[in-house]
Amino acid sequence: MDYDTYGSTAVELAIDLANADRDAGPDWATAFLRAHDEWFEPGSVLDLSPAETGQAATTADLVRAVAVAQSEAEVMDRLNALLALAHPKPYATDHDGELHLHYARPDAPLLEQLTTTVAMGLSQVVVQHGWQRIGVCSAEGCDDVYVDTSRNASRRYCSNTCASRSTVAAYRARQKS
Repeated sequence: MDYDTYGSTAVELAIDLANADRDAGPDWATAFLRAHDEWFEPGSVLDLSPAETGQAATTADLVRAVAVAQSEAEVMDRLNALLALAHPKPYATDHDGELHLHYARPDAPLLEQLTTTVAMGLSQVVVQHGWQRIGVCSAEGCDDVYVDTSRNASRRYCSNTCASRSTVAAYRARQKS
């Protein structure tokens, strides 16, 4: 699957947010933002209030809701709920030496930048490549969200690790029988 570079990294940000470890405590969102600080203006304050952390969790939940949807209609409802939180103000930039679009203005509040980038990146993949391209790992004990970039839309696992673990478990189960 071929999709533009900025859009592809924006959907990866969405996937990372959906898979963020919220059990790490009340500062999970701040830790997430610090790990993804390349998305924000240099010098941005990456600390969130408890209310903003709750809003980041809502955004993450909506990304996951799109991934678990079982029909196009469900995806559209959930994706539109996510897009309703976004405030896109696209602008062209070449800050990294390559001309591309950013979805949120650089002076937007941090959470607005995050939500808008995630919503626009996810929506681009769904609209351009199909709602089935976003899924949840089929491996037992894993519920990570992924974007399917395979040529034939056949991906079922979030990583090669989960795919291998599932294959080995199935093999061992067959050997027991």
